[in-house]
Amino acid sequence: MAEQQALSYEAARDELAEVVRRLETGGTTLEESLTLWERGEELAATCQQWLDGARARLDAVRATVEGQDPPSLPPARG
Repeated sequence: MAEQQALSYEAARDELAEVVRRLETGGTTLEESLTLWERGEELAATCQQWLDGARARLDAVRATVEGQDPPSLPPARG
């Protein structure tokens, strides 16, 4: 999990794309495919966390600009 938090959105996205490419290409054993799938799930979750954080930040800025109380922000990452 600590490694997952250390990855930037771009690094996680790029590694996820590589995992997908390897799974689509085939040629791996069942065990290797399962390991890749699990890593892909972790990377997808990391990307989603980054996107959720970005949306919260945008919502807070939008609320501030519109004169509303901004929603509470999640802690900054990285």
